[in-house]
Amino acid sequence: MTIGRIIEGRDTVLTCKVSTTVREAVEILAERRIGALPVLDGENLAGMFSERDVIYRLREFGPGVLDKPVSEVMTAPAVTVESVTSVMTALAMMTRRRIRHLPVMEGARMVGMVSIGDLVKYRIDKVESEAAAMREYIQMA
Repeated sequence: MTIGRIIEGRDTVLTCKVSTTVREAVEILAERRIGALPVLDGENLAGMFSERDVIYRLREFGPGVLDKPVSEVMTAPAVTVESVTSVMTALAMMTRRRIRHLPVMEGARMVGMVSIGDLVKYRIDKVESEAAAMREYIQMA
């Protein structure tokens, strides 16, 4: 299974601009109950802004960081995957890099985003399906 199949049929990904303030981006994260936003510079992916970025920069710079643009606190460059990347490859990358969100790219264009939750759900569904097939096979034998 590929990442492209996971994001198939999803709506447009919520993003913010490099000029968005940390305060505004935090409002979006809280309002939408999400953990990260891709940050765009025009049409190009400039980085990722996440809850972790907020926490680390608050500790480092104090509350004044809330008035800075996300471009000063985001994680850049963003770790990305292509839509043809396998789910297992993406899971391994996320585990190794200790990240929870991956923008999905086709060339230089972002076409979606997956979270660790999306990929773990896929794996659980697959394992449950395989277990049900095995039980059915055993009962038929």
